[in-house]
Amino acid sequence: METYTAMRHFADSWALLGMTLFFLGVVAFVFRPSAKTAANQAASIPFDHDVIGSTPERHAGGKPQHTFPHAARKED
Repeated sequence: METYTAMRHFADSWALLGMTLFFLGVVAFVFRPSAKTAANQAASIPFDHDVIGSTPERHAGGKPQHTFPHAARKED
């Protein structure tokens, strides 16, 4: 029972403190002022090819662009 008590004491004190510090570090990292540009660029990725009357195939010269290696097929 001493092992359980020691682990419980550790979890209630140092582990809780460690998880709290990790959480605050992640929040500070995400909301740092220099991350605004990267966040705005990442947020606009889905709209990069939004041109009225346009499809991704037209941007690739009539051939569909494959972004994943497993999606690419050999054309016979």
